Amino acid sequence: MARRNTAPPLDEDFEERIVDIDVSAEMRTSFLEYAYSVIYQRALPDARDGLKPVQRRILYSMSEMGLRPDRGHVKSSRVVGDVMGKLHPHGDTAIYDALVRMAQPFSMRLPLVDGHGNFGSPDDLPAAMRYTEARLAPAAMLMVQSIDEDTVDFKPNYDGQETEPTVLPSAFPNLLVNGAAGIAVGMATNMAPHNLNEVIAAARHLIDHPDATLDDLMRFVPGPDLPTGGLIMGLAGIRDAYESGRGTFRMRARTTIEQVTPRRKGIVVTELPFNVGPERVVTKIKELVTSKRLLGIADLKDLSDRHKGLSLVIEIKNGFHPEAVLAELYRLTPMEETFGINNVALVDGQPRTLGLRELLRVYVDHRIDVVRRRSQFRRRKREDRLHLVDGLIVALLNIDEVIAVIRSSEDTADARARLTQVFDLSEIQASYILDTPLRRLTKYDRLELETERETLRAEIAELTAILSSDDRLRKVVSAELKDVAKTYGTPRRTVLLEADAVPVAGGIPLEVADDPCLVLLSSTGLLARTSGAEPLGAGEERSSHDVLVSVVRTTVRGEVGVVTSAGRLIRVSVVDLPTLPPSSSPPSLSGGHPVSEYVTLSAGETVIGLGSLDPSGPGLALGTAQGNVKRVVPEYPANRDEFEVMGLKPGDTVVGAVELTSEEHDLVFVTSDAQLLRFPASSVRPQGRPAGGMAGIRLGDGARVIWFGAVDAAQESRVVTVAGAADALPGTGTSGVKIADYAEFPPKGRATGGVRAQRFLKGEDRLILAWAGPAPVKAVSSTGKPVPLPSELGRRDGSGTALPHPIAALGGALGAVAIPAPGLGVPAVEETD
Repeated sequence: MARRNTAPPLDEDFEERIVDIDVSAEMRTSFLEYAYSVIYQRALPDARDGLKPVQRRILYSMSEMGLRPDRGHVKSSRVVGDVMGKLHPHGDTAIYDALVRMAQPFSMRLPLVDGHGNFGSPDDLPAAMRYTEARLAPAAMLMVQSIDEDTVDFKPNYDGQETEPTVLPSAFPNLLVNGAAGIAVGMATNMAPHNLNEVIAAARHLIDHPDATLDDLMRFVPGPDLPTGGLIMGLAGIRDAYESGRGTFRMRARTTIEQVTPRRKGIVVTELPFNVGPERVVTKIKELVTSKRLLGIADLKDLSDRHKGLSLVIEIKNGFHPEAVLAELYRLTPMEETFGINNVALVDGQPRTLGLRELLRVYVDHRIDVVRRRSQFRRRKREDRLHLVDGLIVALLNIDEVIAVIRSSEDTADARARLTQVFDLSEIQASYILDTPLRRLTKYDRLELETERETLRAEIAELTAILSSDDRLRKVVSAELKDVAKTYGTPRRTVLLEADAVPVAGGIPLEVADDPCLVLLSSTGLLARTSGAEPLGAGEERSSHDVLVSVVRTTVRGEVGVVTSAGRLIRVSVVDLPTLPPSSSPPSLSGGHPVSEYVTLSAGETVIGLGSLDPSGPGLALGTAQGNVKRVVPEYPANRDEFEVMGLKPGDTVVGAVELTSEEHDLVFVTSDAQLLRFPASSVRPQGRPAGGMAGIRLGDGARVIWFGAVDAAQESRVVTVAGAADALPGTGTSGVKIADYAEFPPKGRATGGVRAQRFLKGEDRLILAWAGPAPVKAVSSTGKPVPLPSELGRRDGSGTALPHPIAALGGALGAVAIPAPGLGVPAVEETD
């Protein structure tokens, strides 16, 4: 038990009075009063207009303040103060929060408030009410349309000094279009937004077919249409919600997989689930990446702006499947969320859980009642006006008698009484005649009044026909809804997908498999990898133009080394390279990327070839312009991305680099004075990385090495040499090309002078290009186009055949595991045509 002091403060004139009450009864009563207040006055929307009391009061107050769409904005604090002072005494925060939500296009499918200023975002709060401005949106005018025509009931406000509507006329199904969310005591509501066109189409169908089933209505409303777009996965939960009022569905972000950088793919997010902001997604992704629960993400950028809209760019690391990473993002981040539908709304003042058909039925019944009451009001107003017009016409027809009656009357009351008796008028008509100025009693006014009378009679007849026929009343409601949809309808934003139509990425591994492959380098400096490790057969070409100058066998998640003319080796991750798709016809290496995207070169430094970083192989063989040769011990530092593989003398450069596949292969030098030397690779002792190598070929005066490589003497191989003039400008001199059998060149010892490879003709004094390797041979111009070569083989020391097109690069059959490089550092010869 407890005691309640119900008496005023004690003084000498009052005696203290204490009443004993039961605490449990007091708590029960107080809690029920609080619960009822929250349910009916704050948290739940009315099923007719879809508004909570605070929202209804905001729209009504703004309408009364004249804040129409064609007027200027006013401070939000002014609206909040007016609403709080007259209708909603629950604090300015609740009022402003409701006003802000009705102005947010990402919260409302059809915003009801036109906001000016910072009204927040899915992640950020709005500015204070003193900084923002507001007015009614065009759609809000539909909510209060005809409210002054006795279409809805009014009730006293909280202090009885004002009145407020119990419901708004609502010319469109606001509850379904904009949805609702609220938490009451012991119950809650969570209703999804829908498309205006679809909801109105379903409402019109229900007006025409009152016995329509849920399946009939779902032909028009297949599912929610969320303000933020996105995807809805699976429709079973939506049907449950439409049938029983409760159900769930999954929302997904709308994404595309694009090439976001020249070397990487990425996931571009353009739409997020309802009530999910980009900052929330970014924070969650960063948290997962930091904790290493989410792999494969290289970078994350938020490129959203008010013009392009949402744009989250998630860059994927090479070696990871974007589809698999996207599946993990859906699983671990808010990019996929669940929406639980709970259609609880007030019907006749009682909370009820409603399905789609019941929601539409309540709205249609409300709208029919609004149109009926509006029609009754308009007919009554027109009947009253017709009554006055009839009186004026009588006065005009008898104007002289009327004036005489008025002039002979004692006062206004006597004139009114005599007019009613003499001309058989009502008191209202007599008073109106007395109040009408004489200037309104002209002959022209009589014609206007007679026209107005006919118009009023026609309108009254039309309104009477509507009120007397339920079918005509329903047609009026349906036609008005059609006009609303035509004016304010927008296309659907959310894509609905059946569960069976959802692509499953679970079968795709997150990381790219470490499968064997070949890394290719072309003469025009393009890098790529194949989708398999099988070499192409002899005669098959990997490109319809261009020449491959280096091929290295490795694995997708391995590394290869790019060797430069300065004796450096730069690591390149194979998984970063573009993949040439498998095809029945050989694909073009034009799908490769320039090697400059993967390595940074110094001035004058060029790429010579590729090398494997496998420590179990014979290693890399290098040849320099001054005739030195070196085999590098395959022990490369694991913690460095680039390092020196050969120490060069001043003025010397590497002209050839090849990955040996066997020590039984020959190492071959070709010099500018047409000397060729071949000797076994086993005669060169492997050296450490800083070493400068050993003598490979003895050079004549003024000569230099123009090509170095390795050849398998057991294969059918060819030697191609191209002669020219040293003083000729690029692209202006003639070229003598000779192809000889490699077997005609006798092997000799290392550090000797070699044998003649071509005899110079008149105008030729040096070799400008050379190559040795497996047949057949291929030549290309500086633009990568094929250049025909002589079909017949020449003698070892014979002269060449002149060609009409200059040659920039040479190559051979691609079936070999390793192909010698022709020296990308040699200046290319330009085409003349």
